[in-house]
Amino acid sequence: MYLETQFSIFMVNKPGVLARVLHEVAVEKINIVAMTMMDSAEHGVMRLVGSSSQKVREVLNRLNLQFNETDVLCVNLSNKAGALADVTAKLAEAHINISYAYVTAGARGGRTTGVLKVADVSKAMKVLNGDTSHSHKEDSVRRSPAAGR
Repeated sequence: MYLETQFSIFMVNKPGVLARVLHEVAVEKINIVAMTMMDSAEHGVMRLVGSSSQKVREVLNRLNLQFNETDVLCVNLSNKAGALADVTAKLAEAHINISYAYVTAGARGGRTTGVLKVADVSKAMKVLNGDTSHSHKEDSVRRSPAAGR
């Protein structure tokens, strides 16, 4: 489990816009860790976690796209029924709100990544790591290594 930067990218809902963004991401050799796309009649919003936050930011600025950044919790899950349900149940039991979640499509029998936007990242990490202490001491939140971003 690790903390990562997610980009919410606002795009005009027209043919070729998504392809252009993904092409530029590929040209920069940014691996897409997780992605989801939502749409409305006027625009689409892509949520993207990439292997290099700095490179993603540079691509989006170069393409002159409007975007927001937020920290999300990435959880390594078994690619099996109930894996995400177990994580969300633990967070619910600890009264941690999940604003939204999505997962990658893992390989058959392999692992998948669950991306969760939670109200309290530090508390969520403690709960999912099995720390049941009620200490008020601030613990540092681990980010994914820069080389892996």
